[in-house]
Amino acid sequence: MKKWVRLGHPLTGGGPERTLFRLVDLFYDKGMLVIFSVIVLIFSAVIHEVMHGVVADKLGDPTARLMGRLTLNPLKHLDPFGSVILPLLLALVPGGIIFGWAKPVPYNPYNLKDPEKGAAMIAAAGPLSNFAIAVVFAVIFHVVAVLNLGAFGLALGQLIETIVVINVILAVFNLVPIPPLDGAKVAMAFMPDSWGSFKVFFRENNPYGWFILIAFIFFGFAIISPIIFGIANFLLGF
Repeated sequence: MKKWVRLGHPLTGGGPERTLFRLVDLFYDKGMLVIFSVIVLIFSAVIHEVMHGVVADKLGDPTARLMGRLTLNPLKHLDPFGSVILPLLLALVPGGIIFGWAKPVPYNPYNLKDPEKGAAMIAAAGPLSNFAIAVVFAVIFHVVAVLNLGAFGLALGQLIETIVVINVILAVFNLVPIPPLDGAKVAMAFMPDSWGSFKVFFRENNPYGWFILIAFIFFGFAIISPIIFGIANFLLGF
């Protein structure tokens, strides 16, 4: 990283100073960083899903609120595979990108005045919340850099950088126009009515959507990687 210069461990004695540097070493341990990344991913995905429900509620659909999904309690949103198993498996891949998802927050399009535009607004709320988180923590990243906290600042900077990158990944990935991702619903709102037959592909219940999405995850992620890291590098000032 450009702004973070590791100063080493000048304190070699015992006491609280030595404890501090042991904590810094712990932050740098890959296993701890993986666990931290998964925790960040879970809470970022939870916020993403809650914002879907919040916007749906504002647009007249109380489904998520009535089902108790407008809460930051992760237990209400965890998807065993997408929130835990997949991120941990990806963490074991050298150079792999950690990402995943939470259980989708349901909404009833028949409660919306304009189902198509309303669905697009609800869908866009998730990725926008992740972009907002990334911007907020990017600002904190630069503040920590200015404070020049030495080795502890270096460790803290790496943790904040992780938060920024994971949220940019969630935002960009979910905007890919493949059902059932949010990007498919957003794309539909910009299509003219004359494209009715083409719109069928972008509907959430498209039976081929999941197969295309899985293929994209394994073979097409490289397409959006430059966008992800371009935005992250811009926010972090690299």
